[in-house]
Amino acid sequence: MFTKKPEGESITKMGDRMGGETKTPFTERPATYAAKSPTPSASKMVPSIIGEDLTITGNVTSKGEIQVDGEIQGDIHCGSLLLGDKSQVMGGVIAEDIVVRGRVVGSIRGLRVTLQAQSHVEGDIFHQSLAIEQGAYFEGKSRRSDNPLAEIKTAPAASRTADKPAGLGSKSEDEGSSAISSHAAE
Repeated sequence: MFTKKPEGESITKMGDRMGGETKTPFTERPATYAAKSPTPSASKMVPSIIGEDLTITGNVTSKGEIQVDGEIQGDIHCGSLLLGDKSQVMGGVIAEDIVVRGRVVGSIRGLRVTLQAQSHVEGDIFHQSLAIEQGAYFEGKSRRSDNPLAEIKTAPAASRTADKPAGLGSKSEDEGSSAISSHAAE
């Protein structure tokens, strides 16, 4: 198996590799750690998990992914959100990717929103792309937007103009939106 040393090749010892210094494997920093930046991107981060037995009262914010299996009474703002089967959210949800399997009472704003068959959503959805599986419950308005996340900052100004009567040249609140009610077949 190991019969002879290859001709012409040199074998490098660990100490020689570090410029003559003798380093042990425990004091040497692996290349995989050195290559990582101090703040890894959201796509490479492990999701934050809110377990079934946890109830949070207040807003939750993260730059990465959040998986909710418990209950949140407040708003969620994150990069990517997965609401599990037993999750309950009483508040607004804002994320690029949102997958709902549980219950949401509040508005949803996301680039890609998916309501899976067991989901229950009561509130408006502002989205770039929306998928609703058969059996999902959705009560509210669905409004498509090229950038639903950017409209967050303009929402207070838009609500002031919505107070004007529709006959005075202002756009009616229902124009450009569709109201959808989809009930689960049981």
